[in-house]
Amino acid sequence: MSATNNFLTGQLPQDSGVLGGGRMGAGIAHALLISGSTVVVVERDEASAQAAYERVTESVDKSIARGVVRESKDELMQRFSVSTDYQQFATAQLVIEAVPEIWDLKVSSLQAVEQVLAPEAVLASNTSSLSVNGLAKELARPGKFLGLHFFNPVPASTLIEVVIGEQTEKNLVDASRGWVQALGKTAVVVNDAPGFASSRLGVAIALEAMRMVEEGVASAEDIDNAMVLGYKHPTGPLKTTDIVGLDVRLGIAEYLHETLGERFAPPQILKDMVAEGKLGRKSGRGFYSW
Repeated sequence: MSATNNFLTGQLPQDSGVLGGGRMGAGIAHALLISGSTVVVVERDEASAQAAYERVTESVDKSIARGVVRESKDELMQRFSVSTDYQQFATAQLVIEAVPEIWDLKVSSLQAVEQVLAPEAVLASNTSSLSVNGLAKELARPGKFLGLHFFNPVPASTLIEVVIGEQTEKNLVDASRGWVQALGKTAVVVNDAPGFASSRLGVAIALEAMRMVEEGVASAEDIDNAMVLGYKHPTGPLKTTDIVGLDVRLGIAEYLHETLGERFAPPQILKDMVAEGKLGRKSGRGFYSW
């Protein structure tokens, strides 16, 4: 680990890791990589690791085509690797967990990463709704833990939600702001609460939009256009739900329903569509056909 890279003052970590190389994890790895960090993605098996490598390579190719990076592809890819071995995180200064939003999986994954981290290294979760305080209670070093909630698609999004737990060390607030700035994005800092700020507001709007479809108020397209044209949303709440994944939105809604009450009860249309396998863009069908 380089002594000259004082990542706790806000410099981008020289060595970073991402646990999980799906759409979000690959996007996070790509953001770190093109901003100058050396990155390793750890996945559960060789097939998943290879798929993660291909996702990041594709994103690198697109960044080069758009002219947003100065390094060559060879230079970038020399700083990127994939693995199935958690021990590869031993030299990382920052590891961001990006596994599915399943409580037990999050906890076991974070605990496994924590066991191999250097004492000064920071562990973060990309959770979009699960309690940072709750996750921290399952860790041996809760002071070195926080939420870094990236948005999908990561390359196009300019926002990262920094979620501070009750035990998060105070210096990590400023440090994480610096990391976000180094990634060319903007940080919003929130204290841990169900759904944080973004998911809580975004899901509330999306659930109401679903109820409107369910009640026959308007089509999905017209509801989305009302928000795009009237409120300047880049995409409407239903198309955004398709992009995020209806199953993901359902999981968040169920958690918020449990913690915040009836106003977050998932509509029947959402439960039915998930049961039918209509998960949005990733399945080819949701509120839209993809």
